[in-house]
Amino acid sequence: MKLDDANVCRLERQVLPPGETLPADAVWIDLVAPTREEDRLVEQHLGIEIPTREDMEDIEPSELLYSENGARYMTVRLLFAADSDEPDITAVTFILKGSALVTVRYDEPRAFAMFANRAGKQGGCGASAEEVFAGLIETIIDRLAEVLQAAGSSIDRISHAVFDVADKMTGRHGEYQKTLRDLGRYGTLISMSRESLVSIERLLLFLSVVYRATRVPVELREQVRTTLRDLQSLEEHATFQSGKIQFLLDATLGLVNLEQNNIIKLFSVMAVVFMPPTLIASIYGMNFKDMPELELWFGYPVALVAMVVAAIAPYLFFRWKRWL
Repeated sequence: MKLDDANVCRLERQVLPPGETLPADAVWIDLVAPTREEDRLVEQHLGIEIPTREDMEDIEPSELLYSENGARYMTVRLLFAADSDEPDITAVTFILKGSALVTVRYDEPRAFAMFANRAGKQGGCGASAEEVFAGLIETIIDRLAEVLQAAGSSIDRISHAVFDVADKMTGRHGEYQKTLRDLGRYGTLISMSRESLVSIERLLLFLSVVYRATRVPVELREQVRTTLRDLQSLEEHATFQSGKIQFLLDATLGLVNLEQNNIIKLFSVMAVVFMPPTLIASIYGMNFKDMPELELWFGYPVALVAMVVAAIAPYLFFRWKRWL
């Protein structure tokens, strides 16, 4: 992309066909799953080295944020596919060299499309590569804030389902299972969002140190500090949501244990209720010779009545003790 007009500060999007040279006034070069030929084209144009996908996946901080041959290389891990059932983390490299910004990525974080649409409007971006880069980082953070806000709303609904209508979920193990799956999914999403925020924070700290050592406009340095404060507040919010998810997980598992205990208690009570009738039936089922009750004409109905009374009495006792 290049500036359409220095006074308007609007990026003009250009998709270059294979073999075409890069415009000399290109401000933002966005490489999406680049081929080796595309890498060489940008390397020859700017005199830099484009990292490979394996280099971008390196987790060593010294390999992710560094300066080389007048270019600043910054690799961060960003959340993508947040609206799907399978969000993931992808590595994105930002390279600032002279008046150009180069981004290297192999996936489609939504923030890039959001910034491209905004930058294509009048006054949607700054005039320099540093300002375009700052605007892109702000858009990425705004997108992460949207993800956290949407996840927070969903967590609040789950909290309402767990505590306010827990009595309606009694005996519905499928509801508990769905709640646990949803909490696990949102926990993963928030964890990935926080990982992205921490990665961007390292980038901004590195950039603030570089800006102090170079002649960068004061407004741009202040913008970086403001963005860093916003990012840190989002990190605190993500930490709070993670704690809330853990609390809801514990509460849901506690409710599941309570329901299981109620089922076990019911079986225990039933065993106690049927124990006296079983004892009576066992005694009169022995058929010893010296059992006068066996000779009585009303012995059988008396035995039945005794078994019924022996079953009802423990049940009434449990009810009186409020154990049922």
